Amino acid sequence: MDKNVKSFSINEKIVVGIALLIGFIILAAGGSYVIEPGHRGVKITLGKVEPGFLPEGMGFKMPFASTVVSVSTRQKADPLTAECYSSDLQQISAELKVLYRIPEQSVVRIYTEYSGDAFESLVAPRVQEAIKEITALLSAEGIVKQREEVKTKALASARIKVGNLLVLEDLVIQNIHLSKELEVAIEQKMVQEQEAAKAKFIQQKAEIEASTAIIKAKGEAEAIKVRGQAMRENPSLVHLQIVEKWDGKAPLVVGGATGSGANILLPLGELKSMR
Repeated sequence: MDKNVKSFSINEKIVVGIALLIGFIILAAGGSYVIEPGHRGVKITLGKVEPGFLPEGMGFKMPFASTVVSVSTRQKADPLTAECYSSDLQQISAELKVLYRIPEQSVVRIYTEYSGDAFESLVAPRVQEAIKEITALLSAEGIVKQREEVKTKALASARIKVGNLLVLEDLVIQNIHLSKELEVAIEQKMVQEQEAAKAKFIQQKAEIEASTAIIKAKGEAEAIKVRGQAMRENPSLVHLQIVEKWDGKAPLVVGGATGSGANILLPLGELKSMR
């Protein structure tokens, strides 16, 4: 009888020990948290959000009474579509990519005021509003041609609307969709403008070439005039030019310098003395 009581007590102690160990593990797990790098924590105790954010790393909390929600502070890139109208009342659909991040000082406010979803409730509506305001000032053709300007102005406007609650890093306009008829009309106009620019370039090139030819002809005429005047004033210049062009073979016969068609035969000795 004593042996059975003793055996029961030992088994009971083992069960109690295992239960205590499991309870300790549960308490330890429920009383600690880990926040991954690039994230910040929001601590909620008995339904109340604490004002300060929790940094990345391991920490402790009240088991069962407190929970910790992890919020990413890394840059995100989410797609967005904006339906808008141009100044000439053309319907336009813009496919965007919005790059943004949540600063750590805004983590708690984003969680409490926007249910932790910063993009759908805060970023998207303000970016769409900014895009609509900018495109309403331009024609459909202007929106297509000035895509980068539309992006720059829309990004600046959206940043003002969001304030310092979020950081809008960039706004990328991936595609602009127009009606098929409008796309064809804009494409045809752009082709006509390119052809007109090409024709203007060809015309300017021809004018430059003509001006160059005139300048060159005037220069050559002036050079001929100067050489003629020099020869008239100094006849020996003709002999000097003949000697400079002579290849050393005699006799040297050249055409007359006066244009009469008569030939000049210079003696070998005279040529040697001039050289």
